[in-house]
Amino acid sequence: MLDQADLSGLSSTLVGRARELRALSRHAEAARAGRAGLVMLSGPAGIGKTSLLRAFLKSDACRNMAVLYGSCGEVAAGAGYGGVRELFGSLGLSGEDARNSPLLRGLARRALPALTAGPFEQETLGASATYPVLHGLYWLAANLMVDRPLVLVLDDVHWCDERSLGWVDFLLRRADDLPLLVVLAHRSEAEPVAHSALADIAAQRRPALMRLAPLTHAAVGEMARQIFQAPVEPSFTERAAAVSGGNPLTLSRLLGELRAEGVQPDEKGVRRVAEVGGQVIASSVSALLDNQPLWVREVARAIAVLGEESPDLVGMLADVPSALVAEGVVALRRAEVLAADRADLVHDVVRSAVLEPLGAEALAGLRTRAALLLSDAGRPAEEVAGRLMLLPALTQPWMPAVLRDAAVQAEGRGAPEAAVRYLHRVLEMEPHSVPVRIQMATSLAEINPAEAIRLLEEALSLADDPRARAMVAVRYGLVCLAVQRSPAGVRVLEEVLAELEAELGPGPDPADRELHTLVESVLLIVGADEKATVSATLDRAALLTAPPGDTPAQRQMLAMMTVLTAMDGRSAELTVEQARRALRSPGAELESWPLLASSFALSLADEVDEALDALDRMLQHSQDNAAVWTFVLALSTRALVLHGAGAFPDALADAQTSIEIIGEERWGDGAALPQIALATMLVERGEAQRAEEVLRGIKRGGLDRFVIEYHWSLMARARARWALGDREAALGLYLECGRSLEESRFSNPAFLPWWSEAACLLAVMNRGDEAREMTEYGGELAQRWGTPRALGLAALARGVIAPGGTGIEPLTEAVLTLAGSPARAEHAKAEFVLGRALLKTGDQRGAREHLRTATDLAQRCGALALAAVARRLLVTAGGRMRKMSASPLDMLTGMERRVAGLAAAGASNRSIAETLFVTVRTIETHLTSVYRKLGVSGRTELGAVLRTPDVPDGQPPGWVSESRWRR
Repeated sequence: MLDQADLSGLSSTLVGRARELRALSRHAEAARAGRAGLVMLSGPAGIGKTSLLRAFLKSDACRNMAVLYGSCGEVAAGAGYGGVRELFGSLGLSGEDARNSPLLRGLARRALPALTAGPFEQETLGASATYPVLHGLYWLAANLMVDRPLVLVLDDVHWCDERSLGWVDFLLRRADDLPLLVVLAHRSEAEPVAHSALADIAAQRRPALMRLAPLTHAAVGEMARQIFQAPVEPSFTERAAAVSGGNPLTLSRLLGELRAEGVQPDEKGVRRVAEVGGQVIASSVSALLDNQPLWVREVARAIAVLGEESPDLVGMLADVPSALVAEGVVALRRAEVLAADRADLVHDVVRSAVLEPLGAEALAGLRTRAALLLSDAGRPAEEVAGRLMLLPALTQPWMPAVLRDAAVQAEGRGAPEAAVRYLHRVLEMEPHSVPVRIQMATSLAEINPAEAIRLLEEALSLADDPRARAMVAVRYGLVCLAVQRSPAGVRVLEEVLAELEAELGPGPDPADRELHTLVESVLLIVGADEKATVSATLDRAALLTAPPGDTPAQRQMLAMMTVLTAMDGRSAELTVEQARRALRSPGAELESWPLLASSFALSLADEVDEALDALDRMLQHSQDNAAVWTFVLALSTRALVLHGAGAFPDALADAQTSIEIIGEERWGDGAALPQIALATMLVERGEAQRAEEVLRGIKRGGLDRFVIEYHWSLMARARARWALGDREAALGLYLECGRSLEESRFSNPAFLPWWSEAACLLAVMNRGDEAREMTEYGGELAQRWGTPRALGLAALARGVIAPGGTGIEPLTEAVLTLAGSPARAEHAKAEFVLGRALLKTGDQRGAREHLRTATDLAQRCGALALAAVARRLLVTAGGRMRKMSASPLDMLTGMERRVAGLAAAGASNRSIAETLFVTVRTIETHLTSVYRKLGVSGRTELGAVLRTPDVPDGQPPGWVSESRWRR
């Protein structure tokens, strides 16, 4: 807290601000106690925001806290991560030795693109720059908070860019229980550069709002007494308050002007207050400069345009010898035009007063010269672009090239909004440019896809060359895919592909062949997304010749052809062969689409090991690049593949981790696969009602249009309804799944065994004819596909619907066939159904054997609901089996198992948090719960409790069941 000594030492510009200082001090105390806080400070120009903030940071309230202060400026307004560089600039993390700084250990190194004003090595970036940089800055802040609380103060945020404010939002969303205070100050009358970003911060964090009011009459009187060092008449105080509006900067200038004239603060001086008032700052600055030599005024104007720069550059812009610049700085500082602690003007209001007499045309010329000087001096393109952005019009031919380079730099550091601003100005000089529109659309693809689509449509209409149109179409299709407008993307890709084929002719060169393959592969990706386009896409894929897979485009094409071929369920062998070729990439790293598509196809063909290996590669790639959306997609997909393999605890861990990650991301509402995966696992655990709650929480609209997610969601809903006893609703959902899959021409029996489960349900409902029809339909598909899983499920359905003891033979066949497949949970189910059938025929001994196997398999799979039912029936059959007891793993949630396993393997809380894209606090919470449930005191005991005979020492328990079936 501020003590009296703090308050008594306040400067004249801080008179009347003791209450605000005390409030800031209270927020600092809360941060010390581990309660993150946000203060938004506002007021008109000159009201004293900066003076208040500087006094706060120098007070005892911030003692023994890490303090970072930055101030945004008009010249750098909107530059990518400009606000971040202002904040972290004092740490010296942008030089050559920055990589060795302990502050940039771990994933914090990904902050380097934001911290470096100039060009930086591309290796610091991943496939998608935006999220890695945000993630890196988060960990940089976390590193600063290891030893002491952190105070981040960013002044003049009305000039701050979207990315810097986006990072503040990102940090605050993960800041619960962190020793952190963020203070953002802005002018109340100014329109922010990034208005929506500021609004998002205010909406999600409920900041403490501090609006600096005009000084009271008492505070005005106190300031007058300090300046005049004499008693002040009340009438003088009243008039000074009225003329200045209670604005400290205006008031101090007004009182200083009056004192310089020899006016006294008495009744006689009241009239002069009004005469000197009005445009007091402009007039006082003008008067001060008029008393200086002409060259000093030129130095002031150069500094007003350049900001804090070297004397050489200031001298060149002012056309003054650099030796005289230092003298000019001293003269301007003596006149209180320049700040005492830096070679820049004391306030932006003073800057405006210095430049106002120039007029618009002369000011534009001065700024143009400043930009050219900086460019010739080799300054980064973004720095030069900041000056160009202030010009009313671009008039020189060199200007667009600088802005394009600045856009590339901004995009590379993960600041697409800044890139778009630069390119908008380029379009003023190049209104018909196709490359500029493509560059803008690339930047906008994630942050404003609707505008990206509009720009790409313009580019398509302007482009004449088929090759250029092809590259535009590729981007257009992928953006349409992201915003769920796949049919529009398919239409454009088809048109452009036809034009490209006509242009290239029968013998294109290698580069043209690769371009053609790229367009065709993207057409398959986009066309396979929705039911409205998948049928035509299947027909197209059937006519194509599979490429060898030697290039990135060929591998992408091959992977998509593999999935589309697998959809009809005709050749598992061909599917596996093509998928393996798509995954071969000697000396090159595979992109996400070939990995995801190939893993999906391999899982359908019972090659679960290889499918999981591909997904693991995708997960590692997305971890390395902090590509969180790809990580969640791969993790959710792996959960469903693991479910199909009967590795339920691992699947649950993946699903719950996905849910936790999207809960911290702003795009989480657009996700559906994590919820579907979690609901699927909850049904297996006997939590069908909770599964339905999870499914109802999906906010993504139009789910029924999509080929993959919709059918997975139908299966999850059907299983939950059946588990809750609503057979009619469950049957309706199974049948809808089959109808919709038929509409999509997806007849692979291993994708979703709706036909097998529907047949079993019909048999339970005594609807034998329908059950037989369903079984015959699925049996034909299974015979054609020919994998053990599909054939075993077909035999299971035949056995369930068969009357009396006639079902024993097909059920025995199902048990034997599924035992040779990766579908361990389906094997457990077949053992249970066979045991139940034997019990009905009076073969209690045989029943006990299969029910005991079913119970053991189900429990080891984590199929708790099936295990409980099988055990009860085993007891009914006269069998004895020890009471099922929860293993340590059974007492933990999936996410807790994942965290516990990584901790037992020696990973630190920080490294676990980095791996799983969550906060250290989240990991600490999970570990606390793990210790409580397992009755251990810490990491040293954790490994022993979690260790099992099937798992090597140090192996994370999240992979226990996986290690069993993989052997």
